[in-house]
Amino acid sequence: MTLEPSSNKTKVCPTCGTRLSENAARCLVCGADFSTPPAPKVVKKAEKSVQANRMPEIRLSLPAAVGLLAIVILIAAAITFFAVPKDEAAFSNVDTPTPTETPTATIPPTATQLPTDIPTATLQPPFDYTVGPGETCSLIAFNFNVSIPSIIIANNLPSTCPLYLGQPLKIPYPTPTVPPPATNTPLPVDATKQACETVPITVQEGDTLSTIALNYAVSSDAIKAFNGLTTDNVFIGSPLLIPLCFRAATPGPTPTATIPPPYPAPNLLLPADGAAFTLANDVVTLQWASVGALRDGEAYQITVEDVTASQTRRITDYVTDTKYIVATSFRPKDNVAHVLRWWVTPVRQAGVDDQGQPIWFASGAVSDKRVFTWVGVAVQGTPNP
Repeated sequence: MTLEPSSNKTKVCPTCGTRLSENAARCLVCGADFSTPPAPKVVKKAEKSVQANRMPEIRLSLPAAVGLLAIVILIAAAITFFAVPKDEAAFSNVDTPTPTETPTATIPPTATQLPTDIPTATLQPPFDYTVGPGETCSLIAFNFNVSIPSIIIANNLPSTCPLYLGQPLKIPYPTPTVPPPATNTPLPVDATKQACETVPITVQEGDTLSTIALNYAVSSDAIKAFNGLTTDNVFIGSPLLIPLCFRAATPGPTPTATIPPPYPAPNLLLPADGAAFTLANDVVTLQWASVGALRDGEAYQITVEDVTASQTRRITDYVTDTKYIVATSFRPKDNVAHVLRWWVTPVRQAGVDDQGQPIWFASGAVSDKRVFTWVGVAVQGTPNP
């Protein structure tokens, strides 16, 4: 017996994949209809050709993804921190009252005292001069108020200073004397008034100038002069100063006389400091400025000394005038240059000694000391070569 081979041809449902018989018209599982012919394969190829390219896929492990997320969070937090303003007041909408400024007193600036300019001497270059007939160094120095040594030094001349007619010379300008700074030294009259002891009083009812003068033993004229009164009338309530230094002497021991205030130092005038003299100068005169009207028993003490002699020679004399002529007997007779120093002091007589000579004591400040030179030979002019 021969068995007929059974037909085993099948087909697969394109929708659900169920295997069916070859002649099945519908899928028993998903119900797909097989009667419709399948689309040609060309269409499928066309469909495949229009599909877009797939994006590349990035695959990260879980730890890497967590770390990346943490970094992004930190960056966002930093941007937020630095972008937010630091002034918290910017987020506050509450109105804050504005404080009112308290006015402050402005202190006026203190006046600054300007410094006192101290005068300084300005030196000038020497000027040209031509020697005239019969002129000598001493005459030229006297005419231009300069010293002979300054002419000798400026022209590099010998110590005898020989000159001839028409000789060109360089004459230095006199050294300007800087005036001393102003002092508050009062005048003798004002100084006497300041030194006088006074008693202040107030004119009472019934007082007259004569009764006041009698009560204090001071003359009416002294009270008027001291207080600047022009008449003998005084008024109730007006102040007066009674000068006790003008009080009349009372019977009994002789009162001690009121000593006047000291005089300021005399200001020396001539000759200029460093001036030179020779036998051609007949007279050597010393001059100074007055310190005021001298009283009885007051004078100027003049001291002259030769500081270059082997033994210091000195003379001291007293005059009431403001000049003194150096005695001829005191001038050195040799031909060596001598330097003589001199100064002046106000003095007052305090009595006499056993020989009847007045006793003097200083009544003021000592002046500055000046020097002059003396040569005991006459300077002759050198004949014109």
